[in-house]
Parts: sequence; structure tokens; C-alpha cells
Amino acid sequence: MPAPDLQALVERYLADPSAVRREAAVLAGVPLVRSIVGKVPVPAHPLASREDLEGAGLVGLVEALNGYDPKAGASFLTFAYLRVRGAVVDYLRSLDVLSLAKRKRVAEAGRVAEALRQELGAEPTDREIADRLGLGLADYDQLMVEAQARFALSLDAPAGPERDESLHDVVGDDGAGAGFDTADQAHTLGQVRTVIEGLPSRTRAMVGMYYDEGLTLREIGAVFQVSEARVSQILGRTLLSIRARLEAEVEAAVA
Repeated sequence: MPAPDLQALVERYLADPSAVRREAAVLAGVPLVRSIVGKVPVPAHPLASREDLEGAGLVGLVEALNGYDPKAGASFLTFAYLRVRGAVVDYLRSLDVLSLAKRKRVAEAGRVAEALRQELGAEPTDREIADRLGLGLADYDQLMVEAQARFALSLDAPAGPERDESLHDVVGDDGAGAGFDTADQAHTLGQVRTVIEGLPSRTRAMVGMYYDEGLTLREIGAVFQVSEARVSQILGRTLLSIRARLEAEVEAAVA
């Protein structure tokens, strides 16, 4: 049996609202919610289970259904994607995923990774970074999971299921692209690509699967036969590397 056409169900509901049609449209949007939640690392918090995040996403889906106007030109999938992801992000932010001390530790980890990269002329190992930070490997791995959870909230990527996505989407905090001109974006993308190209092949493949192909952490883990947490650690460290490289170049430019 083919999947119900989300766009058609939404338009049918908007043309003639009823509880039955509303429920049908919402149910058809559940796979979208689960797909978005599947790409968000779940932090260690008693109120941050997959079910909690899906509940927040469903709230966003209903809000999208209430606010959607087909005449605006965007498909409901694109419109709802942004609303659902925004609702999940807002929910996680409300939990204060990282304390100030851990945020500083995450930033320090990025700087240490970049310093080691410059010293070694190659990508440092997890052990090398952990040793420089004075952390055990297990503690460092957990920090990377938390870093990925935080960056999943603050980064713009992915922009949506129906858009061509660029690696620029995976760097910077909220609004980082505001005010950028084309030259700025091109330069930033060039820097990001340089970092990505220097990554080990497996890490590079994971980044592509996550940001370009839209696979969930669980799906990527299945491909490489590693845990979802391990994928999250690798992506967290990669994002730290990208941001540290960009920050280092900015500091050098203004020095």
C-alpha cells in the first residue's frame, strides 16, 4: 500500500477542515518528525528521550499545519520541516543541554584539536586530544557526544529535504550566515572543504552521509557497524575541527 500523499492530505484538510482530515494529515507527517528526530543526538537528560523529542516535533507539525498557506509557494514538507526541527531545537534548548563549564570544555577541545593538527601536520587521534586535555578517553568520548548534541541545535544544517545543501550549513551559530555576501560564503565553504578533505576517509564519508544524504545517526552506524553514540562522537569532533579552523583564521586575519 503506497504511503499517503502528505501534500494532498494537508490541502484537503485546509479546503474542508474536519477532525478526521486533520488527524489524517498529522499521521501522514509522523515519518517526517521521526526522520528529523533521528538526526538529533539525544543528550543525557531525563527529559530528552526519543519519545520526548518526537512529542515536541509533533507539536511543531501541528503548528505547521495551522500556519501553512499553499499560496505562498512552498510545499508543506519544506514548511513543516523547518517548524518541526525548530520545535525540537527549542525543546532541547529549554533543557540547557550543556552547562557553562562544559561549553567552555567543548570550546577548549576544539582549540586543542586544531593546535595538535598544526603540530603534527595530520589529524590527531582521539587519544592524543584527550591526553592534551587531561581527560580519559571515555570522558572525551562523552564530551564529543554532548558537543554534537549542542551543535545540532545551533547549526543551520540541514536546511530542508527539498533543497540542495552545502557544507556551509554545518558551521557557525544561529544567524552566522546573516550579512554574508557571496564572496564571504565562497571563502567559508572553501575553508570547510579544506578541513573535510583532510579528514580520514571514514569520517569524511560519515559527514557526507549525515549532511548531504540525510541519513540518521543510527543508519550511519549500521553502515559502519558502530554505535549511534560513536557516530555522534565522530561528528561532534568534526564540527569542533571546522569551527576551530575558522576561528583560527579569523584571529590570524585581525591580528
